[in-house]
Amino acid sequence: MQNQWSLRSKEIESFKVMDLLKRARELEALGHDVIHLEVGEPDFPTAGPIVQAAAAALNAGKTQYTPAAGIPELREKIAQFYAERYKVCITPEQVLVTPGASGALLLAFSLIADVGKTIMMSDPSYPCNRQFLRLLDARGQLVPTGPEQRFQLTPDLIAQHWQSSTAGVLLASPSNPTGTLVDKASLHAIANQVHALGGQLIVDELYHGLTYDTDADTVLSVDPSAIVINSFSKYFGMTGWRLGWLVASEEAVKEMEKMAQNLFISPPTLSQYAALAAFSEEAISVFEQRRQAFARRRNLLVEGLTRLGFGVPVVPDGAFYVYADASHLTSNSFDFCWQLLEDDFIAVTPGADFGHYQAERYIRFSYTTSFERIEAALERLAVRCASSKS
Repeated sequence: MQNQWSLRSKEIESFKVMDLLKRARELEALGHDVIHLEVGEPDFPTAGPIVQAAAAALNAGKTQYTPAAGIPELREKIAQFYAERYKVCITPEQVLVTPGASGALLLAFSLIADVGKTIMMSDPSYPCNRQFLRLLDARGQLVPTGPEQRFQLTPDLIAQHWQSSTAGVLLASPSNPTGTLVDKASLHAIANQVHALGGQLIVDELYHGLTYDTDADTVLSVDPSAIVINSFSKYFGMTGWRLGWLVASEEAVKEMEKMAQNLFISPPTLSQYAALAAFSEEAISVFEQRRQAFARRRNLLVEGLTRLGFGVPVVPDGAFYVYADASHLTSNSFDFCWQLLEDDFIAVTPGADFGHYQAERYIRFSYTTSFERIEAALERLAVRCASSKS
């Protein structure tokens, strides 16, 4: 019998970095020493205060469903976090806790993107955003951006590419895969442009806290009507706990809470109680030490790649990625990344995972492994570069 899979299912693209990770694990099982520079997952374990809070919650039997929008204590903590870190006043009722930032993105897209509508985003950008929209019978509208725009949308680009189908704009600051920030003045100008065109602004702030030379401004400081997406995975180091949040108007949160009830029932209970400890002084001290370690790793990787002839047209402001031009070595970065994995046991992500614009030139290197492992990867890359020239 022929498979009767939906067209929607067939059109969802694989997450290429996960394909690479799968093969890397297979090679490791065969005894090879693979250096992981592919996945955006910090190598640090969950901070002690969070683990201790989870154990206490488990021992207290806190394992049942919670409200779909999250436990009130955590919504209050997040609202307090915005007041302390950003000097922005939001109510707990504007916070919706979600199963990872993925859950938050799915809810935000569901709120504003009807069938056939599009959400404008940069090319390159995080690939799953496009797939979420396809699940909703909407579409991602990719706009080519390069080093001259710091791989970010601008007010002029938004106006130039706006269509009758465009429902809103998604920014990421700092971005994945490039690590670039949108500064406060640009956020304000973009928000004004989106509103003038009748759209909704969504800003992915997942990598806030992980900036190295300047602090990131939340879009809420210039546009209180924006929808903000954030996560406990990156700065807070809770990837496998699958917990995120969004901030929106109270009216928007009420609408999305209905969808969350149906889609998720509730966010993971144990993760929510654990996350209460993520805002403690002890935990923040741990995160800040790790941020400094990421800064040292970034500098090592940028300097090493540049020395080997890779182009780093924009030094990342934050996150933990370097988006490097490998055109001196290949005209097909997708095949080159697989070759690096199979021959040199270095796992990195091709530009093709993040869009189409000049994707064949670029590779994303993730500095989520130790200083020593990055040094080892650069040594292996030096051998590869030398053999390519001979």
